[in-house]
Amino acid sequence: MEPLPDLGTLSDDDLKKLIDDLTQEENEISYQRRLLHGKIDILRAELVARLQKTGGQSVLDQVDVDHLTEILTSKAAPPT
Repeated sequence: MEPLPDLGTLSDDDLKKLIDDLTQEENEISYQRRLLHGKIDILRAELVARLQKTGGQSVLDQVDVDHLTEILTSKAAPPT
């Protein structure tokens, strides 16, 4: 985002145009935000549906998180 110009140097018309431009940009960003929220809601609903089918079990339930943490922090011995 660009900083505001020196407002004292702007004419009334320039100031109105800047307000209009920023309002339009805000509307576009708001629209994108609503789209993203919709997509997030759809993905969450899909995840809930999948977890309900598996009785709440996730593939991550079978992962040894402590071992993965050791691997990622380079504390674990390399596989032989």
